[in-house]
Amino acid sequence: MVTFLLGIAVLGIGYVVYGKIVENVFQPNAAAQTPAYAMRDNVDYVPISKWKAMALQLINIAGTGPIFGAIAGALFGPAAFLWIVFGCILAGAVHDYMIGMISLRHNGTNIAEIVGIYLGKKPRNIMRVFSLVLLIFVGVVFVTTPAQVLGRIFAPNAQTNTFLYVAVVCIIVYYILATLLPIDKILARLYPFFGAILVFMGVSMLVMLIISGDIRNIPEFTFQNMRPDKDTNILGRIFPFLFVTIACGAISGFHATQSPIVSRCLKNEKEGRMSFYGAMILEGVVAMIWAAVTMGHFNHVGNVAAVAAPVVVTESAIGYMGVIGGGLAVIGVALFPITSGDTAFRSARLIVADSLKIDQKHFKNRLAVALPLFAIGIPLVVFALASAKNFNIMWRYFAWSNQALATIALWAASAYLVKTGKNYWICLLPGTFMTVVVTAYFLTANEALGPLITRLSGDPNTTWIIGIVIGVVLAITLFTLFIRFIAIKQRGAVPQEVNA
Repeated sequence: MVTFLLGIAVLGIGYVVYGKIVENVFQPNAAAQTPAYAMRDNVDYVPISKWKAMALQLINIAGTGPIFGAIAGALFGPAAFLWIVFGCILAGAVHDYMIGMISLRHNGTNIAEIVGIYLGKKPRNIMRVFSLVLLIFVGVVFVTTPAQVLGRIFAPNAQTNTFLYVAVVCIIVYYILATLLPIDKILARLYPFFGAILVFMGVSMLVMLIISGDIRNIPEFTFQNMRPDKDTNILGRIFPFLFVTIACGAISGFHATQSPIVSRCLKNEKEGRMSFYGAMILEGVVAMIWAAVTMGHFNHVGNVAAVAAPVVVTESAIGYMGVIGGGLAVIGVALFPITSGDTAFRSARLIVADSLKIDQKHFKNRLAVALPLFAIGIPLVVFALASAKNFNIMWRYFAWSNQALATIALWAASAYLVKTGKNYWICLLPGTFMTVVVTAYFLTANEALGPLITRLSGDPNTTWIIGIVIGVVLAITLFTLFIRFIAIKQRGAVPQEVNA
C-alpha cells in the first residue's frame, strides 16, 4: 500500500519538479507564433484551448494501454509500480514533451520527418515505413479489441459472430470519418468527454479500493518479490518483459505519432508542458491505479489468471460500483481503444501526406491518402479476428515495434538537443536504456529467433542472457557513436527551427 500511494505522490512531484526541468531545457518561447496560427487550414492546424489540447493528447495516447497493460504488468508484482513511476517521469513524459515540442518548432511535422532532420535521410525513410506499420497495427488492434469487448457486453450468449462484425463495421466507419474530417469537428469535441470518463473511472476505482479495504492487500516493493513467478519461464522475467508489457503507462512510441497532432493545435509554446508532459503523468496515474486494483482486489500477483484484462476490468468495476456504475465503466473501457485507433489512422494519413507533399486542406486529397491505408488495414482486421493465435502474433510485434519507435524517438530528440546546444542527457540516458530493452526483448520473445537461439544454446536461460548481452553491446556501441556524433555536430550548423 505504501509503495502504491508513494508512487502516486512521486508522479505528481515529478510533474512539478522534473517537468519544469525538462521545460527549462527546451526553453519554450511564449512570444513565438505556433503552427496552429502560422499554418492554419481548419483541418489539422486549428487553434484549440489548452484544456482541450491536453484532453486530446491524453485520450490519443491512453486508449486501453494504461489499463490492460498495467493489469498484465501487475503479474510482475510491485516492480510494476517502480517502472510506471520512474519510466513515466524520466522517459515517457520526456519523450512525449520533446517530440511534441520539436514537432511544434518544425510546423507540426511528424516523427518520421523529425528523425530525418536530426538523424539523416536514410533513418527518415526507414522511420516513415516503420511508423506507418506501427500505426496500421495500432488501428487494427484497436478495431478488434473494442469490438470483442462490446460483443461480450451486449451479445454474451450470441451463437454467431453477427454482432461482432456489425461492431467492426461501425468502428471502421467511425475511423474513416475521424481520419478525414477536421480535427475540431469530432475529436476535439468528443475527447474532453472521454478524458473526463477516463479520469472518473480511475478516481472511482481508487476510492473504492480504499473504502473496501482492498488497498491493504497491495504488496510492498521488496527485492524478494522482484520475480513473483518463481519458475523457469523466461517470459516471466522482469527484464526486459515488464518494460514492454507496460508501455502506455511508462513510455510508448505510439505517443511519438500522436504528439504532432496536438502540436498543430497549441496556441502557445508554454502550453506544451501541460499538454504533453502532464498528459503522460495522468496516464501514469491511471496505470498505477489499475495495477493496484489487480494486485489488491484480485491479489493475483504472479497468477496467470490476472492476465485476462477484460475479466479484471469487468469483475472489479461491477464489484466496486455495482451493475450500473460498473457497466458504464466497462463500456468506457470498450470505447477507449477506439480513441487510439482513430488517431492512429489520422497520424498515418499525415505521415504519408507529409512524405509526398500532398496538401491536406482539400477533402479529395485526404481521401486519396486515407483509402489505401484502410485498404491495407481492413484485411488485417479480418486476419486478426480469424483466431486468437493471429491476434497474439500481431499484438507481440505491435508491442515490440511500439517500444522500438520510442527508442528511436529518444535518440532523435537527443540529437536535437545536441544541435541546439541543450542538455541532451535527459533523452540520451533513457534512449540508451530502451535500446537494451527492445534488443533483448526482440531476441528473446521473437517467435523465430528465440527458439533458434535456444536450440543453439541448449537452455532458455542462456537465450535470455544472450539477448541482454547483445542489447547492452548494441546500446554501448550506439552511445559511443553518439558521443562522437556530438563532437562533429557541435561544430556544424544548427537546423533551422521554423517557428522558434
